[in-house]
Amino acid sequence: MEQALTLLKRKEWRLIDQSNKGPLFSAMESFAMDDTLCTAVGAGIVPATARLWVHHKTVVLGIQDTKLPQLKDGLDFLKEQGYRTVIRNSGGLAVLLDDGVLNISLIFPDTEKGIDINRGYDAMWALIRQMFVDFPAVIEANEIVGSYCPGSYDLSINGKKFAGISQRRIRKGVAVQIYLCVQGNGQKRAKVIQQFYEKAKKDASTKFTFPDVRPDVMASLSELLNIDLTMEAAKKRFIDFLNKYSENFYIGQLQEQETNWYPMYYQRMKDRNEKGQQAD
Repeated sequence: MEQALTLLKRKEWRLIDQSNKGPLFSAMESFAMDDTLCTAVGAGIVPATARLWVHHKTVVLGIQDTKLPQLKDGLDFLKEQGYRTVIRNSGGLAVLLDDGVLNISLIFPDTEKGIDINRGYDAMWALIRQMFVDFPAVIEANEIVGSYCPGSYDLSINGKKFAGISQRRIRKGVAVQIYLCVQGNGQKRAKVIQQFYEKAKKDASTKFTFPDVRPDVMASLSELLNIDLTMEAAKKRFIDFLNKYSENFYIGQLQEQETNWYPMYYQRMKDRNEKGQQAD
């Protein structure tokens, strides 16, 4: 645990809080923002930066999802259910975001020795365990078969997944990203993704193995900890942690150079999405 936490101990942590931007805030903006922050942190223009972000009724697709044989049917289903879709620029598969899901990005400079990929994952896992250390629940990291966007760093309690971690590396910056299902019904979220895959894949055989989603293995932290955990309470736990692990913690804004870089990364996201969602 302590070794994993060393990556998080910084002289300075800047926080950019975009968790209250509302329903019009697009996930495309978020992924462009993390690339902007990676570039700035990697260049040494700004210190290590944390970002909080929330999106309303959005399904974030992975690049492999765009190869589903009946993708249009899946996208039409999500649209009928009131979900926007965005194709992200980092790895993984479909994930559902809504106003009960807190996303956290940690952006580090990649040192000369380099940040080992598992070290980034371990740091985020350790952070989440510390955020909820006052609960008796054991937070494990291993693949939860039947979850959506399964991976070896699925975070779970008693075999039920409540979070997933991904990484993005660009221009000497490393972004470790996590979605935390804080509130709401995890099974209902999983049911939406289950139906998306049923409609987008049907019975076709595919080279890539897409998840056979089982809603019963997904839950929110509120359900798993048996408390009414609010988004604000979860954010406070995170902020308290960062404050403890830095000599200088502050809530900041984008610097001028970051503001100049951002439109380029946003345009790349737009181009990716226009190309990727042109289902046959």
